[in-house]
This record gives sequence, structure tokens and C-alpha cells, in this order.
Amino acid sequence: MPEQVTSQVTTLYEAIGGDPVVRALTHRFYELMDTLPEAKHVRAVHPPSLEGSEKKFYEYMTGYLGGPPLYTDKRGHPRLRSRHFVAEIGPVERDEWLLCFRRAMDETIASQALRELIWTPVERLAHHMQNRE
Repeated sequence: MPEQVTSQVTTLYEAIGGDPVVRALTHRFYELMDTLPEAKHVRAVHPPSLEGSEKKFYEYMTGYLGGPPLYTDKRGHPRLRSRHFVAEIGPVERDEWLLCFRRAMDETIASQALRELIWTPVERLAHHMQNRE
């Protein structure tokens, strides 16, 4: 009798722990941005309150990682680069953003292998978001 193969696809969203972990990741990310002296340039391109930015980033990351498409359901296609043209993003801001994201991931996502799976495309995206030298 042949073996029965079952396949279950797990998204990164599910693998890292779903909504609680995405909420923790995005909250810690903005907490770090708001408090780290070495993130002062990226913090400066954000509004005084980070609440709205954190909410949008949570919604975006939820869908990006394979969870519910919260961001696109509310706001349509992300058009990330064009939405960020209002902010001057150079190498310093990009690298500070990546520093905050890396630390937030290290503190909130238990699996190093999953962090690495997430890191590579996020790093590439951060470089794409840069809009000045």
C-alpha cells in the first residue's frame, strides 16, 4: 500500500507565533527607534507620535509574513517606496532602521533560522526604500 503524503503549508506568520509575535515585533521595533540614540536619524523622519506608524507597520508585517492581509484590506497596495518619498531616506536612516528591526527580531522571534529567513528580504526592501545618497 502506498504511503499517504500530507502536506501542510506553514507561513512565516504561523511559524513565528502569529499575531502576538508580530505585535511584539512591531511594538519593540518602534520602541527601539524611539529610544536608541543610534536611531536618532531614522526617528527624525517619523511623526512626533509613532502610534500610527506602528499600527500601519503591524498591519503590513502581518500580511507580509503570510497572515491576514490587514494592510491591503484597509489601504490597498502598499506602494511602499512612493509612500515613503516624503521622508528623506539615506544610508544612515536605512541602516538605523535595519538596526532597530534586527534587534526587535532578535528579542521577539525565538528561532534564529526564522529570523534569517525574514532578514534577507527585509534587508533588500530597506535598501530599495532608500531615496537619497
